[in-house]
Formats: sequence, C-alpha cells, structure tokens
Amino acid sequence: MSAAPFIRGVLFDLDGTLLDTAPDMADSLNALRAEEQLPPLPFDAIRNFVSHGSNALVRLGFEAAPPERFEVLRARFLELYRTRLTLRTRPFEGIPELLGTLERCGLHWGIVTNKPGWLTQPLLQGLGLYARAAAVVSGDTLAQRKPHPLPLLHAARQLGVEPDACVYVGDAERDVLAAKAAGMRALVASFGYIREEERPHLWPADGWIDTPLGVLGWLETRAPLPVS
Repeated sequence: MSAAPFIRGVLFDLDGTLLDTAPDMADSLNALRAEEQLPPLPFDAIRNFVSHGSNALVRLGFEAAPPERFEVLRARFLELYRTRLTLRTRPFEGIPELLGTLERCGLHWGIVTNKPGWLTQPLLQGLGLYARAAAVVSGDTLAQRKPHPLPLLHAARQLGVEPDACVYVGDAERDVLAAKAAGMRALVASFGYIREEERPHLWPADGWIDTPLGVLGWLETRAPLPVS
C-alpha cells in the first residue's frame, strides 16, 4: 500500500486528541478547590473544558475570582497538576495502534499543543512518547500559539514535510483554524473535549473522526497506506 503523496506528516493536538489528560487535570482542579474549602466539581462538568487550558479550568472552578486572585489560583493549579501529570493520564484507546501504524508506514508524526513546555515534555517522557515524536511544539516554544499558524508551520519544518503534505488532528476550533491558516488539512477529533454548545461540524475541517483509528480510515480514502 502507498500513502497519498500529499500526506506525509500527521500532527496532533495533545489534550483531548492524543492523550486523555482530563482525569489528572480534574483531580488537580478539585485538589485546589479542596484547599479553598470548596466541594469537588463532577468530572463530567470539568472534562470538556480541558482543551481550553488552565485559564478555562480555573475560571470554571472559581468563577467569581477577581483578576489578581485568579492568577494566584491558576499558578497553584499548575503546581498541583505538575505533581500528577501521569497518574491517570493515558493515550486514548487506539492511539498506540495509530502511532505504530504511522511509523510502520513511514509517515512522520508530531505534536503541537498550547500546553507549556515545562509540562509537555515531562508528560510525554512519562508516557514514552517524547522520543518517538518527530516534532514537539509547545505553547511557549514560539512567540505565537494556536490559532496562529506559526506553531504548525514550525512543526512541519521539524518533520521535514511541506505544510500541504500534513494533516493536523485536534478537538478545538482553534486547531482547525490554525491548520487551515498553515495550509494543512484539518481533522476534528470528535472523541475529544468538545463542549455541548460547540458545533464542530460547522468548523471548516476536512474530516471528522469518532476514534483515533479514524485517522487511518481518512488517509485510506486518499490512497492505501504502505505497511512494511
């Protein structure tokens, strides 16, 4: 089988696409609420905010916090989260098989996330993924973050693949917008952290996948994959 000539690199968002980080992030938020003598929030109320980062999570947990207090709470949340990066976080079901297939097919893969590097690197190292990724671009790697296209363009250069030969997989509208601005294909990870009021099928994507292995199905619609 041979891959579609225009797709030689696959880039992933991290939270809600490659990894199910919600359990550890929810535990961190509820640990912070416990420190503030507040009851825990239900996991289901937290899960779909995870892809929107620490600002969204801390605002969810402390809606009325004024700006200065909010920044103190956010810093403490990140401290708590740093201590439990891989306690319950795992790749989504199907991700190990997906990455293995991409590697056997000779397709380069990498990660572009808005998560800061001081969290991204130890998280990926703890799960044995850092050394396997051909590109890792964190939220503080460059002066711009998603939805700006620069992080995706930087990752494509790390892969050694032209942007129009890449597809980016993510679970947020900013992922799709960043990919399109970078001249890449965009796939929506419908299994990710998408809030009920969002309308992902209205995002300007090239496809929507219900499981990680859907990436392979999408690639197969363009050309068979060369499994060695």
